[in-house]
Amino acid sequence: MRYATTRHNCGFLTLNSLAAQLNLSFDKKIEDNLVTIAAVAGEKVLLAKPQLYMNLSGFPVARLCHYYKVDYTDILVILDDLSLPPTSLRFRRGGSDGGHNGMKSIIEQTGTKNINRLKIGIGEAAFNTVDHVIGPFTGEEIPAFAKTFNVAAEGALCWVKEGIDAAMNKYNCLEPLLAQENDGDN
Repeated sequence: MRYATTRHNCGFLTLNSLAAQLNLSFDKKIEDNLVTIAAVAGEKVLLAKPQLYMNLSGFPVARLCHYYKVDYTDILVILDDLSLPPTSLRFRRGGSDGGHNGMKSIIEQTGTKNINRLKIGIGEAAFNTVDHVIGPFTGEEIPAFAKTFNVAAEGALCWVKEGIDAAMNKYNCLEPLLAQENDGDN
């Protein structure tokens, strides 16, 4: 998997952390998604990794929602965001695609912008946006992003248990975890 350890894969890396916390594995393939199912706070929770190119991810997301009869407002899309500082988190209730082609595809295929999302900041590109997005994390970023994926997974669980407002209040932080890591070194 060429992009497995790149900034473009923040969503899947967060899902890996969440699956590890819940002692799950992605062992089924349904409607072009790798999936696993858990029970969280009495709710059936489906974790899914679309298996088409990011720019086409709306197709498997929409098909999976149809397959399981899930309302689009009951999904949380976890994605990378260039406009946020690296390692920062931001839950958002609906809105535009923000220039993210995967989110654009999901909005197009579901026909709604009313989809919850958890954005993980990867920062702006110094030179080439594509190289930045599909580039691997730097040595300095690896431990901070590992922590970010764990915190994002906890935030996703909060979203399931308490809803989007609670998740926004507890986890939206524009002060990046990377900066917090570096401050602790002083």
